[in-house]
Amino acid sequence: MDPEKQFINTIKTALGRPGNQPPADLFTTSPSQEEKTLLEKIRTRTHQERVPLIEQLRQTVPSLHMDLHLEAGIEEAARAIGRLILEKEPEWGTSKSVVCWDHPLINQLKLSEVAELGQIPIHNTGYDGTDPQRKKEIRSQVEASFIGITSADYCIAATATLAMKTRPGHARSVSLVPSIHVAVVREEQLLADLRELYTLLKWDEAERKEGLTRNLTLISGPSKTADIELVMVHGAHGPRELHLFIIAAD
Repeated sequence: MDPEKQFINTIKTALGRPGNQPPADLFTTSPSQEEKTLLEKIRTRTHQERVPLIEQLRQTVPSLHMDLHLEAGIEEAARAIGRLILEKEPEWGTSKSVVCWDHPLINQLKLSEVAELGQIPIHNTGYDGTDPQRKKEIRSQVEASFIGITSADYCIAATATLAMKTRPGHARSVSLVPSIHVAVVREEQLLADLRELYTLLKWDEAERKEGLTRNLTLISGPSKTADIELVMVHGAHGPRELHLFIIAAD
């Protein structure tokens, strides 16, 4: 037996696999029956079936130092975020400004039209990728803002994790640089666990059509570290607060 086959057989023996077993299918081209069932479960999930997910989320967020806000609609969410902007104070300096993703859901909030916000600048990260000056302007606005408002692709109930794919207009810095991160998602974007997330990313038709973007960020709570004497500190490398707004299904 040549050395290569002998080596492979040694590995198979160590793994407890008989020599006549076909090799593992590492690069599957279609979902298994179990994955098809899971995809169908996600697609047909009703509001009533999401109630336990919301309850699980409600129980998870306190330990992650997150604030959960359940809102009946887009207008209620806009008013609640407006109150948050008014109540919170900047960590650095005294002037307030806010930066928002250029995202359909965030744009529907129309925060720039909320009268109570008065003269507080509400910046938008709309960018077509062609103007370097506009890129610098967005960077300056993100750095100056004390609240960054984003949406997310999905929210995982089991771990209160936001899954955010990078796209034009969805700068990662909006969720990383300002002291307060506000994330807004619809109830329909709730998933039970990471298994559902990875099944969707791998097999969902829309996800496969878009493919992988430059980055997929998973966020569970504000920035935290316990490097020094195991004392938990929030906001050391990113936002000190994370407010998650869930908008109820229509």
